[in-house]
Amino acid sequence: MLAPTKPLTQSRAIYCFVVNQLATPGLGSLMGGRPLAGGGQITVALIGFFLMIFWFFQTMKAYYGIMVGGSGKAGNVNFLIAGALVFAVSWIWSLVTSISLIREAKVEPPTPPTPPKPPVIPPVITKLPPKM
Repeated sequence: MLAPTKPLTQSRAIYCFVVNQLATPGLGSLMGGRPLAGGGQITVALIGFFLMIFWFFQTMKAYYGIMVGGSGKAGNVNFLIAGALVFAVSWIWSLVTSISLIREAKVEPPTPPTPPKPPVIPPVITKLPPKM
């Protein structure tokens, strides 16, 4: 069972939005308290990433084969396109979740200004020390 999290404030929701869009799709959703959506977004993003990496290794294997004198066939570009589309779906899903987090967030009330502290006045010396 998940432990209760802090209430979602406006600044925390914006932080989750930035993490979702600029770091890892799904990570901000997890931080915002949406474990199902966040886990799904990370999973879909990883599937897209691994499809693109698979295409990259196929292509590099072909190029290295050409360098050593063999013939190489470049990687199937369909893996690259499929990976990019799957990753884009994850990114758009995290954008929708981020917008819903911002809409759900409670606006923080403004903090009242603190009154100024009274000046510190040193104590008055009434008894002088003896002369030597």
